[in-house]
Amino acid sequence: MAATGKQRKDDTGTPLQDADSVDCGMPGAGHERGESASSIGRVFAILGAIGESGQIGISELSQRLAMSKTTVHRVIQTLKALGYVTQEVETERYRLTIRLFELGAKALESVDLVREADIEMRHIGAVTREAVHLGAFDEDAIIYIHKIDADYGLRMQSRIGRRNPLHSTAIGKVLLAWMEPADVREVLSHVEFRRSTQKTLGSAEAVLSILPRVREQGYGEDDEEQEEGLRCLAVPVFDRFGRVIAGLSISFPTMRCGADTKSHYVALLRQAGLAISARLGYREASAPEHAAAVQE
Repeated sequence: MAATGKQRKDDTGTPLQDADSVDCGMPGAGHERGESASSIGRVFAILGAIGESGQIGISELSQRLAMSKTTVHRVIQTLKALGYVTQEVETERYRLTIRLFELGAKALESVDLVREADIEMRHIGAVTREAVHLGAFDEDAIIYIHKIDADYGLRMQSRIGRRNPLHSTAIGKVLLAWMEPADVREVLSHVEFRRSTQKTLGSAEAVLSILPRVREQGYGEDDEEQEEGLRCLAVPVFDRFGRVIAGLSISFPTMRCGADTKSHYVALLRQAGLAISARLGYREASAPEHAAAVQE
C-alpha cells in the first residue's frame, strides 16, 4: 500500500493529520479517509452555532466562529446534503432540521433509568456505606425499582418492588413536590393516611403545606416518619422534558447522623441526581431553579 501523497491544510495553512495515514488502494480512498479531529470539531461548532441562533447566515457564522467563509460554506453544504441543515428561501439563512432530533431520540431510546442510576448509586453506597434507593410513582404510593444495600448490620429493611406511602417517605415527597397542586390533591385523595410513627403526616393538607419547601430546597426528607430511628433524604431525577420521573434517596439510622451528615448526603444526592438526569437528556436550565443551600 502506498503512502498518501498530498497533505491537506486548514484555514491557517497548518497541515492536517488524517485519521488514516495510508491509502487503502481502493478508488477514492484518499478522499474518503476519516476527517481529522479539527475538521470534526468545525462541524459540531457550526451545528452548535446554528442551534443557538435559530437561523444564521454564512457571514455571521464565519465571524462568530473565526472560520473562513469558504470553510463554513463547504461544511454547510455537506450538512445540507445530508439533511441536517436547511436553507430558508427568503432569507437565505440556515437552520437545523429535525434530523438531529431523530438521532437524539434514538439515543434516548437506548437509555435505561436503572442502568444509568446504578452507576451513581453504587458510588454513593461506597462513600457512605448506607442504603441507597431509586423509587418511582405508583398510583397512590412509591415503588422501589433499584437498591444498593447498606454495609452495616443495622439498616433499613426494604426490597426492590416494595411499595411505601407517598406522605411518609422522602422519595414520595419529592415526587409530589414537582406535580401541579391539583394533581397532588387528586393523588392524595386516594391515600390512606396511616401513621407509622408519631411524626407521620396525617392529612393531605399537612403534606401540601411542606411541598413548596421541598421544591425550593431541592430535596425531600423523612425524619422518622416512616420508621422510628430511621432518616431518609431524597432528590428528584428528571427526564429530558424536565419532569420528575423518580426519586433518589439515602436511608440511615438516626444514631449514625452527625452534625454534617445531612449536608454531606444532600450534596452527594444532588450531584448523583443531576448526573442521572443528564444521561436521560435533561438540561438543568429546563427545570425550575431551587436553592442550593441545605436547610438544617
